[in-house]
Amino acid sequence: MKKPINPYVVLVLAILLPGAGHVAIRQASRGLVFVFFVMLFGVLTYMSSTPDQSFIGRHAGGFFVWALSIPDAYRRARMNQMTLRAKLG
Repeated sequence: MKKPINPYVVLVLAILLPGAGHVAIRQASRGLVFVFFVMLFGVLTYMSSTPDQSFIGRHAGGFFVWALSIPDAYRRARMNQMTLRAKLG
């Protein structure tokens, strides 16, 4: 089994780009699902908001899903690391 990537590196990747943390821990399908929903909810909130809203306000749905993906990627990387430690003794 390959050594898992450091959870803090995964955290940084997840903060920089949605889905990147999941791809780094070899869960690309989960990362792509998060990217899909970031885009979907970003577009939905953009279409349903008024033009006088800020950029953050107009894309709040996408940012919310992105924010949910960050701790998910970190937690999964941490579990991978702990699992490997338990197997190695």
